[in-house]
Amino acid sequence: MNGRSLIEEFWERAPEVLTETGAHMGMVGVSVLLAVLIGLPLGVWAAGSPRVRGPILVIVGSLQTIPSIAMLTLFLIAFDLFGKSAAIASLTLYGLLPIVRNTVAGVGSVPGDVVEAAIGIGMTRWQRLRLVEVPLALPVIFAGIRTATVIGVGIATLAAFIGADGLGVFINRGLALRQPNLILVGAIPAAVLAIVLDLGLVLVERQLPASRINRKMENAT
Repeated sequence: MNGRSLIEEFWERAPEVLTETGAHMGMVGVSVLLAVLIGLPLGVWAAGSPRVRGPILVIVGSLQTIPSIAMLTLFLIAFDLFGKSAAIASLTLYGLLPIVRNTVAGVGSVPGDVVEAAIGIGMTRWQRLRLVEVPLALPVIFAGIRTATVIGVGIATLAAFIGADGLGVFINRGLALRQPNLILVGAIPAAVLAIVLDLGLVLVERQLPASRINRKMENAT
């Protein structure tokens, strides 16, 4: 114990906390972007092809059964990835399940008469996906992105154990030195970051055209 209060600990380490918060957000942001780039096409493919839907959902679902610290260690040992690279790779895999699952659910929930109308006016499969199905499914897909983001913030704190930056650095250091205040210096900003990012994505989600249409229909009824 160093005798300082939690407020004093935060005040003294404020510049370092800001730096590590930025690093934490960077890892989460890159991994979620990669998860979207991989998971969205997989989800669309699975939604349109029942034959591959089961295997895809089983594969991405099995990734989340692997403990996060084991996944990080696996990338460290098997693929010689260390620090930030291992963290981003692990976070990307963990973000696939909610994005793929919600994409399948969102595209599958598009009303059949809307799809039939798109077919009736001569739209190709790609045009229906790009102009009708995916835009209408965006609120559900976005909910998956929110889940992946919150999961990523939590798991990224463990990345400090394999040499990555981020708020987990304080938790790791606090555990090693047995300083509860130092642990909280990392844990509290991580919790606040998860809440802020989730609320921010909720605000973005509400601005999506499909969300506005759904709210108007609810108000009309």
